[in-house]
Order: sequence, then structure tokens, then C-alpha cells
Amino acid sequence: MDDQHSKIRSADIIPLPAFRDNYIWLLRRGPWAAVVDPGDASVVEAALREHGLRLVAILLTHHHDDHIGGVAELAARHHPAVFGPAGENIPGVTRRVGDGDEVVLHALELRFSVLAIPGHTPTHIAYHTPGIVFAGDTLFSAGCGRLFGGTAAQLHTSLQRLAQLPNDTAVYCAHEYTLANLAFARAAEPVNPARDAWLAECEALRAAGRPTLPTSIGRERSINPFLRTDAPGLIDTVATHSGQRPANSAECFAALRRWKDVF
Repeated sequence: MDDQHSKIRSADIIPLPAFRDNYIWLLRRGPWAAVVDPGDASVVEAALREHGLRLVAILLTHHHDDHIGGVAELAARHHPAVFGPAGENIPGVTRRVGDGDEVVLHALELRFSVLAIPGHTPTHIAYHTPGIVFAGDTLFSAGCGRLFGGTAAQLHTSLQRLAQLPNDTAVYCAHEYTLANLAFARAAEPVNPARDAWLAECEALRAAGRPTLPTSIGRERSINPFLRTDAPGLIDTVATHSGQRPANSAECFAALRRWKDVF
């Protein structure tokens, strides 16, 4: 497999809405398919039938039920390779992977690098291929995941790592949280024209029944408060809200995450 075969078009990545606000991402090439974080098997089965696809791989970012709930049923029916984070005993996983590992999906001619991005959970991972990252619940548009077992310091480091990816990297998150996140972003950083433009675009997308995802690393660097913890205006707002000026970006992030938890 060469670099020419390590890319996938955005048109070949299909969002499958599940539950109240989850997205299961389906990747297809020819008759073959892979899915990311299939919390609901029935949604995946319907998409496979609709598009005439055969499931050959499942990629899991972390262990929460809304991300793994459909694995057992899909594995029993289709016998795909199932990749999941090392350090987790997720039922059905056939290969545990960690930072720096490669995931090669030969049928789809795709190669992913595994990135360790703990914080939301201690063992959360992302799957990155040039131009695309599946970030699970670590990075959302205008937001980030809550802390469920990880620490604010871990999550801050993980987000900074993702922010170093090329600006045109498409970010496929696992939830449609964008409008709610943008409401908090306006409170945290009142003056941000790029954020306001993205809000208007997202309101139009949701009114039309369309996802606000994928977003991009470049966009998130300009509008996401959790990637902007060194922005003077945001630091001022966090200091006013918390009653104490953060000493550095990591302290600002921790204070921002605590604020978002109760927003």
C-alpha cells in the first residue's frame, strides 16, 4: 500500500445519526466498509443494506457504551477486525492499539496512525490519516469532552496535540454538540468574529437537518475556546468568572473546563 492509497474522500465518509446526538462514521471504498464507534448496531446494519456494503473493520476510540454498544452484534454477524485502545478490556476487540501504532485496512486501502489523546477517559485514542482525524469525544467543534477518569492536564495536552495537525485536517467528532458548545464559546470569549460566522453557518446547517461536522483543525484553532487558552480576551473572561487569573494556558484550560461543566 503506498501513500496514494492512504487517503479517503469526504464523500466516502457517511454520518450515521444514532441515539439523541451521536454520530457513527461509516467509511466506504468499493463494496467494503468500516465504522467508527458503533454504539447502535441497527443503524449500521441499515446503512450497510442501503449502500450494499460489507463491514470489514470497526474502530473504537474509547469504552463508553454509546460508542461500543453495537460491537457484539456487528462482530457476530460480519466478523470484522475490531480495533480498540490498549489498556481497555472492551469485549469483541481483536487488536488493542496505542500511541504510534498503525491500523491498516487493506480492503479500504487505508492506513491510520493511532494517537493517544487521554483526558475524556484515560485510554482514549484517535485515528489519523492524512487530512482526517477521528477524534471520538476528545475534540468537538467549539468544545471538548468532559473528564470521565482522565485529568484536565491530560485533556489539555491531548487537545494541544490535535491542534498541531495541519489546519486542513477534517475532524470527525462523535456528537452533534456544536450549537451548545458555541453558546458557551460566546460566553467565554465574547469578541470573536470567526466564531460568530461559524455559529451562523451551523444554525443554517441544523435548520436544514444537516450535520455541523466535520469541522477542521484550522477552524477550531480560531473558534474553539479550549484551543484558545492563551488568547488574552478569553483569559480575561476566565479570570473574571473564576475570580483568579490563570497563571498559564493549562490553568486557564482547567478553569474553563470547570466552568463549562456547570454552564
